[in-house]
Amino acid sequence: MASLVVMGVSGCGKSRVGALAAERLGLPLIEGDEFHSEANRTLMRDGVPLTDAHRADWLDALGAELALRPGGAVLTCSALKASYRDRLRAAAPGLRFAWLDLDAAAAQARVAQRSAHFFPAGLVATQFEALEPPLKEPGVLRVDALLPPEAIAQRVVRWITDAALT
Repeated sequence: MASLVVMGVSGCGKSRVGALAAERLGLPLIEGDEFHSEANRTLMRDGVPLTDAHRADWLDALGAELALRPGGAVLTCSALKASYRDRLRAAAPGLRFAWLDLDAAAAQARVAQRSAHFFPAGLVATQFEALEPPLKEPGVLRVDALLPPEAIAQRVVRWITDAALT
C-alpha cells in the first residue's frame, strides 16, 4: 500500500484525521510536527513564519521516514507548497495526499483554541500565504476539513483502499 500524507494548513485537523486513518489502515503514523527542529519550534513560538530554508531539513527528515516504511505509512504534514510535495513524492513513489481544505477564519478559530501547541494563531495567515493548493496534482483527494474527523478519515481510507485495488 502506498503511503499517505494528510496535509493542510495549521488547524485543519491533520493530526486527528491522520491518527484515525493510520489506525484504520493498519499503518504507522508519522506526526510531522515531531520532526521540527527546536530552532524551528522556537521561531514559530515567537511568531516567526518558517521559510523554505527553515523547512528544508524538516522535509528531508520526513522523506527519510517515509522511505524507511516501504509498506506504507500515514504522515501528517502541512505540505503547503508544490515543491514540498514533490520532495516527499521523490522519497516515496506512489505517495498520495489527502488535503484537508479549510478557510482562513475557521483555521484561525481552531488554532486560537489550542493551548498545548507551539504554533500560535498569529501565524495562520502566513500558512495561507504560502499555500499552493494541489488542485491539479495527481494522487490528491480534497476534503472539507469542517466535516467530522471520523467522516474525513472514513472517506480518506475508502479512497486509499479503492486506489490499492485498481
